[in-house]
Amino acid sequence: MSAQKDCEFLVKRARELVSDDPCAAKAWLITARTLYPADFNIQYEMYIIERNAERTASAGRLLYDMFINFPDQPIVWREISVITAALRSDSQDKHAQFLRGLFETLPGRVQCEMLLKATEQCFNTLEKAEMLLLLLKRFPESVVQHGVNLGETLLEAEASENVETAVNCFRKLFVCDVLPLVINNMDMRLPASLMQKYMLKAAEFYIGYVTRGPSPDVQIQASQDGGSLKSPSVSRGSQRYVIDGLSEKSSVVAEPWERLLDILAVVGARCEWQGDKGQRSYVDMLQRVKELCRYLPGLEGDTRFRCCSQVVICTALVLFRSAFLYVSAVQPALFQGVNALSSGPWILVEDLSSVYNDVEVERGAVKHAHKKRKLADGRERTMSSDDEEGLGKGRSRHIVVNKTEMPSWSETLESFRIARESWDLLHSHDGLETEFKKICASWKTDSWLWFRIFLTDMIIYQGQYRKALSSLLQMAAVQQPQPGQQSPTGQTSLEHHRALIQQASCHYALGEYRMACEKLLDVVSGLVPPNQEPTKTSEDQGRVKTRTRKGNDLRLLPCTTKAILPFCLQLMLACFKLRAFADSRDDLSLGHVVVLLQQDWPQGELLFLKAVDKICQQGSFQYENFFNYVTNIDMLEEFAYLRTPEGGRIQLELLPNQGMLIKNPSPALGVELNTLLLQGVQTMDRHHTVTRGITKGVKEDFRLAMERQVSRCGENLLSVLHRFCINEKIIIIQSLP
Repeated sequence: MSAQKDCEFLVKRARELVSDDPCAAKAWLITARTLYPADFNIQYEMYIIERNAERTASAGRLLYDMFINFPDQPIVWREISVITAALRSDSQDKHAQFLRGLFETLPGRVQCEMLLKATEQCFNTLEKAEMLLLLLKRFPESVVQHGVNLGETLLEAEASENVETAVNCFRKLFVCDVLPLVINNMDMRLPASLMQKYMLKAAEFYIGYVTRGPSPDVQIQASQDGGSLKSPSVSRGSQRYVIDGLSEKSSVVAEPWERLLDILAVVGARCEWQGDKGQRSYVDMLQRVKELCRYLPGLEGDTRFRCCSQVVICTALVLFRSAFLYVSAVQPALFQGVNALSSGPWILVEDLSSVYNDVEVERGAVKHAHKKRKLADGRERTMSSDDEEGLGKGRSRHIVVNKTEMPSWSETLESFRIARESWDLLHSHDGLETEFKKICASWKTDSWLWFRIFLTDMIIYQGQYRKALSSLLQMAAVQQPQPGQQSPTGQTSLEHHRALIQQASCHYALGEYRMACEKLLDVVSGLVPPNQEPTKTSEDQGRVKTRTRKGNDLRLLPCTTKAILPFCLQLMLACFKLRAFADSRDDLSLGHVVVLLQQDWPQGELLFLKAVDKICQQGSFQYENFFNYVTNIDMLEEFAYLRTPEGGRIQLELLPNQGMLIKNPSPALGVELNTLLLQGVQTMDRHHTVTRGITKGVKEDFRLAMERQVSRCGENLLSVLHRFCINEKIIIIQSLP
């Protein structure tokens, strides 16, 4: 009892002298330690004085003594936990740096033992893993003993926590920190099956990380930041993504695709895969596995299994990377949030450049992806060739894109091509397809919206339109925002338009024109036409052209009102064209064609003249919506001429109910019609002369309607055609079988 009191007195005396005379306080404690070397409080007080004075070497020696002589003291472990927390943190403040320096003064053996025992003191799985990771990084020789166990512990924790995504704190520590230490340690002998299991775990994490959708707060931040970014696939806002359980800094993964390639190279070498160990690109890797596939049918046993595993894993990674690069270009908002709304999505659809071609040329020369069967009335219906070889895998299709609107068009189309090749390779052998399907099932790729977008576009490219329609329905099922995420403003409607337009394009390619028009009219009803017509530019200057197109090309169309509305009108024209010019008479379809040919005039002038010829052959034409929607001055002149003796006195019934449209007649009632037409020409800035005496023999009601119509020639054509689609929706749909 007396010794205890003496120790307490000496410690108390030292504390009293610390602030005024540190040397005297230190002398008191040295004396006390000499007298009572087994007393913990004396040594701890000496340590506190040195630690507070931030004397690294002396504090380290005292900590070492306490750790050796008093390993069961809770205070010692509390101090060690503070030091290990500083080792794990990214803090650069002075005290944290001192604690890290203090730890460095300890002998390596003591550091290793201290970290091991500190790990045993942890009850939180994540904290315990981080502590053990410190040990593995500082003492690589400990990887053999603890590396695989730590990895399995993290994977087990991930499974027990029932996390919804592979991008979680446990997987991140395993993939980014533990796995590189394990696979790069040549003293470890790991079975190939375990290496490949770990490889796929890493791939799932990195792909999930790269393709993660933005959270609501990230979108808001991203919209505030703006600015240009180095990476086209990662927005500044998405870089602030925080993985639950980790700090913001620890959540950042730099160059994920490169890291994945590094892991693949090491795993391949250790699994004795065939190929150049120095290959440093995904494209090179694809070329190598293509060569391996040639020998696959002749291999047996373990050699075949090893080769099959190599081909599947390597090709799958190329597929998912290339598909991501393609989708990030055509659907950037999936990965960039609000920042990408300015560019909007792009849609892969049938190219309608030939829509204004002569119908006969189209019927005779164009061999599409489907068998065409002439019907009795001259219409053509297409029989789906989804179950046949058809257009898809054996033959390439040209994709038209305006390169001024998509500067990265070359890279985008190349990524699409590589992804398609990878997909085809994975389905070229039953064994490869089986193993690939196992990976997809494990990763739940059916729930990946971005990958479904790629698959749909690939199926469309292959000309398997029935399957594409089914895929679009599957896409709608995974289109809803994930829990905790919200679609950016306006993105839902863009996605809806995108899906409808692709469905319409597929129905058109299948010859299902009525279904196509129903989808198109749904799209148009959700659009607001631009206030003024877009300036006519030479679009061909911006298009990528490698050869003469054959009528089965595709187009990447920007999902904007400026592009969508004209495309919808062109596709509707394509739906009606064959029916309008069939041998049998169909004035309603022909009238719809005339209305729609106004778009992109004078591209459709030759087709319009063919329509006029057909009307002349018939001797009459009835289309009561003519004066509601035809405002093209050239067309008005042509129809006015048809009523004259020189034009053949064609019987035109263009007025509903004999003049119901003529309200508030023009004040220029007595002016000659040719003068009015000339005024209309001047209004439209057209240098066209009307000299055919078109007032002769024209009935009064027709003349008045034509006068009124000329005054409308300056109206916004897209607004007129938009109104046509909205008001006549039922008639348009009913016009098609």
